[in-house]
Amino acid sequence: MKFKFFPIMALAAALVGCSNNARIDESNDPNYIGRNQMTITDGKISPEVLMAFGRLGDVQVSPDQSKILYGVGYYSVAQNKSNRELFVMNADGSDNQQLTSTLKGEFNARWVKNGKKIAFLSAQSGSMQLWEMNPDGTGRTQISNREGGINDYLYSPDSKQVILIANVKWGERTTDRYPDLDKTSGIIVEDLMYKHWDEWVTTVPHPFLYDYDGKTLSNERDIIEGEPFECPLKPFGGTEQLAFSPDGKLIAYTCKKLSGQAYALSTNTDIYLYDVAEGKTIANLSKDMMGYDINPTFSPDGTKLAWESMEHDGYESDKNRLFVMDLATRTRTYITADFDQNANSLQWDAEGKHIYFISCWHGCTQVYKANIATREIKQLTEGQHDYEQIALCGNKIIGVRHSMSIPNEVYSINPENGEQTQITFENKHLLDQVNMGKVEPRWVKTTDNKEMLVWVIYPANFDPAKKYPTLLYCQGGPQSPVSQFWSYRWNFQIMASNDYIIVAPNRRGLVGFGQEWLEAISKDYGGQCMRDYFSAIDDVAKEPFVDRDRLGCVGASFGGYSVYWMAGHHEGRFKAFIAHDGMFNLEQQYLETEEMFFVNWDLGGPYWNPKTAETYANSPHKFVDKWDTPIMVIHGETDYRILASQGMSAYNAAKLRGIPAELLIFPDENHWVLQPQNSVLWQRRFFNWLDRWLK
Repeated sequence: MKFKFFPIMALAAALVGCSNNARIDESNDPNYIGRNQMTITDGKISPEVLMAFGRLGDVQVSPDQSKILYGVGYYSVAQNKSNRELFVMNADGSDNQQLTSTLKGEFNARWVKNGKKIAFLSAQSGSMQLWEMNPDGTGRTQISNREGGINDYLYSPDSKQVILIANVKWGERTTDRYPDLDKTSGIIVEDLMYKHWDEWVTTVPHPFLYDYDGKTLSNERDIIEGEPFECPLKPFGGTEQLAFSPDGKLIAYTCKKLSGQAYALSTNTDIYLYDVAEGKTIANLSKDMMGYDINPTFSPDGTKLAWESMEHDGYESDKNRLFVMDLATRTRTYITADFDQNANSLQWDAEGKHIYFISCWHGCTQVYKANIATREIKQLTEGQHDYEQIALCGNKIIGVRHSMSIPNEVYSINPENGEQTQITFENKHLLDQVNMGKVEPRWVKTTDNKEMLVWVIYPANFDPAKKYPTLLYCQGGPQSPVSQFWSYRWNFQIMASNDYIIVAPNRRGLVGFGQEWLEAISKDYGGQCMRDYFSAIDDVAKEPFVDRDRLGCVGASFGGYSVYWMAGHHEGRFKAFIAHDGMFNLEQQYLETEEMFFVNWDLGGPYWNPKTAETYANSPHKFVDKWDTPIMVIHGETDYRILASQGMSAYNAAKLRGIPAELLIFPDENHWVLQPQNSVLWQRRFFNWLDRWLK
């Protein structure tokens, strides 16, 4: 396809600039969605209880390091939507105050103007725009008024420049070719990457740079003007993929300057430098680095740039490495060369001598500190938990932490001794009413004589004298770790509340056990990783409290593939299966998915290549003749990673074989289930199916 590039709409010359000097309080409106004060009488987590938890995140430390800003999302099942509010507290957690109480919600809040203002995104004016307010929540002022809204924003360190992320038109529309067919819904496709994740690709995000005098944005410049590329990257990238230098003269940005089929086949993103004064890109800093290069961050003095890098083109789950470049000499240093783990969420210290980061090891995500000069790496935290975000705050580290037994809360970390102190209690009023099951690590011997970490989660009122139905949980990714995650769908504690024991193995192919363990799954989907699953469930099933006649198997994505595969190989182990958004027919999957680099790396290439015969021989659809166990299939029809046809094919196969089966299809959900009522329905049918066959 030939690209035609059109900016959607320039920023209006006269911005709205509307302001409200009082704090807006809409909490008395009957449609307001805020903290849920549910009463739980039986101590169990139900689908409704799970939806009642506030979802905390996006912690920001004020420039003077005295305050912490964060957001919490609240969900209403009745209204089938959510709302997000902002909170601020002292750095030690005291004087916690809710800043906003609005119907439209506030997102991506940041301290700007040296802490004198808080910037945020809001759809209060009808579309998502940039706003500012005072640190006490008063003086809300709309800053941008871009037609179609914006996706994100980034201020320069001195707040004299602002980047707005906004979508621009991508490619040629059908109505561009045939203006007389203005009501046609047909889409003409002439290249790959015409769909991505959950959308038809009709736009791409671009970073627009503005001068800012504190009130008005002016002098718009598209940093990648005329280029049909994404910056930041879809579907998950935000402004962490861009960074201003401390003096505001340079912008480092992440971009994959490929489109169409070339985009679909590659993960080769690069880090570019944009000169603000000259108005042009001046360097590609990672031109000879062929995998993902993302998330640049300047050292405090601006002399160095750190970023996260993967080595191999096409391998989306490669080791995430920490690189630092001296910008004067363009010399790169591989800081984590001797560290057999990932490095994520990079944070420079004030002196520019160390970088803090998070990394998963043995099923827990901890905080680490790297010395730039010596490349020495020190683990700072320990415990059965995951950190998902960190920020420096004076002589402390502020982190967002969760586990299988508690959703996100903010913690203060002493980097000298690793002491961790919880300083928010967003969900204490609900957690105090819930009985949580014990989460226990268990090391299991695999068929090739390796040690595998398996999490075992017990019912809250576990009685070892009883026998319990037990679920084998199969992880997706396929290279996502079974760490101490808290999920609002695959939540182990809600399963435990329903009196199930859960067996969650860190089988071959997962992060946190070294690169050899991680890479063992590629091109071996039906091999050692499946034997690892059987090793886990067989080992735990030896316990007297496990009812071997009531074993179930559940999973999503690659976990869904695992369920379909085991349905033809389990030799009578299981009495019920549930597969969500799983791959059923690998040949079908190769031609249906959008990011071709994934199937080329993990499956080894197309099924018509004789070298891939063994990989595709493990496609679950080839073993349907051995299916003999009730199976539930769940899928979303806007999942363009694994199309719904995979789930419907599996369901149809089960029905045609005369096997009890249920299909739960969501026409408006993607690879996840995001809408509140759909989430509750998912949980209700999930346990209805398991209870029917295992209780």
